[in-house]
Amino acid sequence: MAVARILDLHLHLMDRQVEDRDHRLVCKVDDLELEFDGLGRPYVIAILVGPRAVGPRLGGRLGRWFAAIAARLATPAELLVPRIDFAEVTDIGSAITIARRADELRVAPLEAWVDRHIIDRIPGSTHEGE
Repeated sequence: MAVARILDLHLHLMDRQVEDRDHRLVCKVDDLELEFDGLGRPYVIAILVGPRAVGPRLGGRLGRWFAAIAARLATPAELLVPRIDFAEVTDIGSAITIARRADELRVAPLEAWVDRHIIDRIPGSTHEGE
């Protein structure tokens, strides 16, 4: 059983990179899904990723624009905000490490497009030299 750890969500989790078990960058923490225990204390149950998760955090016209474009690009099977179960987190450090591989995760279509067409073209963005 995992040991409970008290975290400052903004300091330790929000906007951190998420890497898979092979240390490949997967995404960034755009928002968190919380639940409350029997005493009313919040705890994290999932990491939310993609423009539909960050849109409400941004607020205003830009946030609505992000969320609307992502929703238009989503297939009917992808209507929910992509999430990573917090039980899969194996380490919280400068990046958040999860137990699965990047190709096993369902990433938002817009984020996948940006990764494929922009990020992957940046020299040094992959771990090929390691």
